[in-house]
Parts: sequence; structure tokens; C-alpha cells
Amino acid sequence: MNKKISVLMGIYNCEGTLKQAVESIRNQTYTDWELIMCDDGSTDGTYTLAKSLAQQDSRLILLKNDKNYGLNVTLNRCLEKATGSYIARMDGDDCCKEYRFEKQINFLIENVDFDIVSSSMILFDENGEWGVHSVIETPQKEDIISGSPICHAPVMMRKECIDAVNGYTVDKHMIRVEDVNLWIKLYAKGYRCYNIQQPLYMMRNDKNALNRRKYKYRINSTYVRLKGCKMLGLGMKSYLKAFRPMIIGLVPASLRDKIRKVQNKSKQVG
Repeated sequence: MNKKISVLMGIYNCEGTLKQAVESIRNQTYTDWELIMCDDGSTDGTYTLAKSLAQQDSRLILLKNDKNYGLNVTLNRCLEKATGSYIARMDGDDCCKEYRFEKQINFLIENVDFDIVSSSMILFDENGEWGVHSVIETPQKEDIISGSPICHAPVMMRKECIDAVNGYTVDKHMIRVEDVNLWIKLYAKGYRCYNIQQPLYMMRNDKNALNRRKYKYRINSTYVRLKGCKMLGLGMKSYLKAFRPMIIGLVPASLRDKIRKVQNKSKQVG
């Protein structure tokens, strides 16, 4: 097994943030990686910028969709090109700490009982860092139904795991919740995740992020979780918890955002 990390990055209208995101990968202390970017039909200068960045570093691979297909299709295209034994994620508007890959791959090498590793995330916007999104250390299958215990963007996993479940499911009901469905499929196969408690990733959380949280995606979230209850063999209590995203979505978005910021600001930014 090689120790190369294949980083999957779907990019869409992120011209203003992509260079910073790519630089945070290029600055990693662990250098055996490839970054596979796929432009999902951007309407700004994202693809042109990505092409310029790819010309500067042979480890950057650029793909382009002929139209906007969504993240599941886009990430599957990246996965098809991956040559590493480890698969990592990264978004085109975020950043990660320079020691992220080193810590994650060392964990997977040293802990054979776990096949997936993610971490807590520092939250930031145009004014700087404002909080930390924390996750439980060892998520159980019930946790996937009742919440979001595995952060998608900072994740790294063994490639054989994601291959075993045929990557991301392409289905209109999976839009914006393709990651939840992936965790369910992986846990149904017996794979498990460990969350490093130290934040290794920095997620942009601004007004644009709030605008992307539409109620129809909460319906998708409940749909995926209800299917997950059956796949994971869970009881009635979990089926009821699967409706949590739709219930929370009834609270006005601005109020939900204020509550979330109060909760995450109370945590120390590390």
C-alpha cells in the first residue's frame, strides 16, 4: 500500500477563495498527496484560476463538468482519478492547518480499528475566527441519525472503504446530504470513525453559508436518515430522531444562526 493521499475537491463559483484553499494544501507538512479538483459548471472565473494553479504544481489535477451536476457526481469523478491509498476531502472556500494530513494519516496508520478520521473545525467569516464546531470523539451509528457527528470537509479515510460502498450515491434526494448517506453506508459495512478533538480544519461560515441552508435540504436530510435507520438496524427512537432536521428547520434561519453562533463562540478557538 502506498501512503499517498488523494484529496477530492469539488469547486463551484469560489474564485475569491480557491487560491487560499489550495495554498493550505500545498503548505502541508505531509507532502505525498495529489489534489483532484473538479469544476462543477462555475459561472465565474473559478475554472480559469484552477487551471492556472494546476499549471504551477504537477500534484494538482483539474477536471471539468459540462454543467452543474452537484457534489455527489463531482466527487465521484474526482474519486475515479484518485491514485492514493487514502482519500481526503477539502472545500474550495475553506482552509486547513498545515499539519492536518500528517496527523490524520499517522492516526490511520497507527489505529487499524478505525478507517475514517475527521476533526473539529474552526469557524470563520470575513471578520476572522469566531468559534469552534466540536464533534464527539467516537461516533456511534445512532449518532449519525440524530445529528452530524462527522464533519465531511476535514475527513480522511482508507480508499478501500469508500470503494466498498461505491463512493457517493447519486440521487436527487441526496443533495446537500451526500455525506450523511456516505457515513450510513460506511457504518452499515462495519467501518468506524474517530474524530481528532484538535481542530485541524477551518470552515468558512458566513452569510453565503446561511443562504445555502434551504428547507428542502432538511427534507432530504430526514429522508436519508430514515433510510439509514433501516440500513443500520436501529429502533423506533432513532426513526423519531430522523425528523430532527425538519423540526429544527421550522425555526427562522436567522434565529438558528444566532443560536449556533452563541453555542460555538462559547468554545475556545484553538
